[in-house]
Amino acid sequence: MNLMKLFILLTALSTIILSAGDCSNKKNSNAKYKGRLEIKGICFNYTIKLLEGNIDTSKIAGKWVDEVTNKSYTNVFALENPCYFPDSIKQGDEFYFRLDTSANKGCIKCLAYYPTPPKRLPIIVIEK
Repeated sequence: MNLMKLFILLTALSTIILSAGDCSNKKNSNAKYKGRLEIKGICFNYTIKLLEGNIDTSKIAGKWVDEVTNKSYTNVFALENPCYFPDSIKQGDEFYFRLDTSANKGCIKCLAYYPTPPKRLPIIVIEK
């Protein structure tokens, strides 16, 4: 009988510990960031600069040079999910966003090329 109680206690404790990890991930996915559309390249080859918020530096390019214009950028990333980016946002516009942690929804893109940073992030544009 004591073995059964120990098993139930360990199961309950494991559930609590694993659930706590899920909550912290959800809080991080709700973090709000401010960005600016630096380059609105052909076929959704967009480059976005992080203006406010702390994103893991391994997920964005600390320094990147656009090989077409030879202009240097810092703290930028390429847009990973262009089909869900508002067309109303123009090059130079600032906006708020969250990281999109949902599964890739699929998106048909044309294959024309414009250079983008090597790091890509899926984002959801939000209101202030």
